Amino acid sequence: MLLLIKYTLLYGIVLMLVALGGMFSEHSGVINIALEGIMVIGGLAGVLVVAALPAGTSPAILVALAILVAAAAGMVYALLLAFASIHLKADQTVGGTALNMLATAIAIILAKNFNGSTSAKISYTNKAFLFNIGGLELSVFIPLGLVLLIVSYVVMYKTRFGLRLRACGEHPQAANSVGISVYTMRYCGVLISGLLGGIGGLAYVIPSVQTWNFEVGVAGTGFLALAVMIFGQWKPINIFGAAMFFAVFKSLANIADSTILAQLGWSNNIYNMMPFIASMVILAFTSKNSMAPKAEGIPYDKSSR
Repeated sequence: MLLLIKYTLLYGIVLMLVALGGMFSEHSGVINIALEGIMVIGGLAGVLVVAALPAGTSPAILVALAILVAAAAGMVYALLLAFASIHLKADQTVGGTALNMLATAIAIILAKNFNGSTSAKISYTNKAFLFNIGGLELSVFIPLGLVLLIVSYVVMYKTRFGLRLRACGEHPQAANSVGISVYTMRYCGVLISGLLGGIGGLAYVIPSVQTWNFEVGVAGTGFLALAVMIFGQWKPINIFGAAMFFAVFKSLANIADSTILAQLGWSNNIYNMMPFIASMVILAFTSKNSMAPKAEGIPYDKSSR
């Protein structure tokens, strides 16, 4: 049971962080399909910091620097999507897909260059990111994620910024008519998604293992986070619940060999597929009732009404 709780919290917080990022972007009116790529870039940047810093570095400094660099890298990469979608009015789905493909290529090249070899695997120590409570090993991203969940809720529903952001995703022309800069708000939404996605990428890579092969990217976790966002109806608290629901399925592959599930004799690949199968089934039945922002995916044109 402790293992199930450990991995559910580990994966759930990752899915929640990335889905919250997608929520901010889509509430501003920009569909962020590039969450997968943002996770890869953020995870790579944070891992490079951890691997490059000397062994005697303070754990607090190590963790803080890695998270800050991952967040900054995610924002810079998300800026590419923002510029293409907002100023160039490019197709947001195509742009996001291209950025996903580019991210893995960038990660492989930088990882190989860092290693000075043909291997895209980077080794690091993750002890600074882990702590124990009552025999349960947790990562620092769990309390950080809960804080960011509360902050996201407050920002989205209790601030003027959140109201303006949602207005730009629902009716940008009306928002512009009362003096709200739609371009600025959409840039902010996408940049926040990059910040949260970058942290989510680091949270996915660092705590579970001490070597990561960047040829596999983040194994589709960014796309699963999109399903979490949709299932959570673009609302922070609902997203948290949806993330934990999908995380239970994703955790089964890690605990199958050490629980009663081992008696079934199923391959771990079956358990790895479960969250994606669950997402397809659930979205097939619930997507028709989804409450997506009305103007998401539609390039803003001041001249249109």
